Amino acid sequence: MYNLSERSLRNLSGVDERLVRIVHRAIEITEVDFAVIEGLRTPEKQLEYFHKGASQIAVGGTHVEGRAVDLMAYMGDRASWEITLYDNLADAMKQAARDEGVGVRWGGAWHIPDIRFWDGTMEQAYNGYIDWCRSRGKRPFIDGPHFELSN
Repeated sequence: MYNLSERSLRNLSGVDERLVRIVHRAIEITEVDFAVIEGLRTPEKQLEYFHKGASQIAVGGTHVEGRAVDLMAYMGDRASWEITLYDNLADAMKQAARDEGVGVRWGGAWHIPDIRFWDGTMEQAYNGYIDWCRSRGKRPFIDGPHFELSN
């Protein structure tokens, strides 16, 4: 079992309480250790991320509203961007969202408005998102660390 660090707890400050509960539940059940690297974001920071290409939204958005978190997965004691860790982490977030009765959207599967109702693994959801985008001639925007409230 893992625990949220003091830094992660600070990064949850200002985040919608429903999402905070989901993150706390997810850390209890996850097979992948993680940290909260960002929650509430200023409008200036949001615009900066947009200009860097790290966000598709220039003004407003779920982070600015306190309705989103970015989580960093760990492999041992090392932070990792490996997508398989994030789809495993998303499985824990999906179960936590179900446990809390709160809708969540994952940045690795944007085509699913609420991952609670996805009948499969989040790896399958991720692969489905890529296929969904390609079938529409669109480039996928993968944001594996991102989780946001969907309701």
